[in-house]
Amino acid sequence: MANKTLTRMDLSEAVFREVGLSRNDAAQMVESVLDHVSDALARGETVKISSFGTFSVRDKTARVGRNPKTGEEVPIEPRRVLSFRPSHLMKDRVAIGNKR
Repeated sequence: MANKTLTRMDLSEAVFREVGLSRNDAAQMVESVLDHVSDALARGETVKISSFGTFSVRDKTARVGRNPKTGEEVPIEPRRVLSFRPSHLMKDRVAIGNKR
């Protein structure tokens, strides 16, 4: 299995080919969509993309962690984390892709 990474440029190239916009307009559209998604997540909103999945922000409380090398206890500050939950359709599609 090849370790290929899908980039913004790949997305804008796909929009260019599929929709027929100019390369510049396609790149601006991809940037705009990604900006809207990241802005919503920064505000703490949930982003649900049908047939793809749901991005959400969770607040994690402070806790005590442990340094695995020394065993020393280290405080871990409270923080916000991003999580992604794939849709059932996406899970199925990925599972089928692994069997090819």
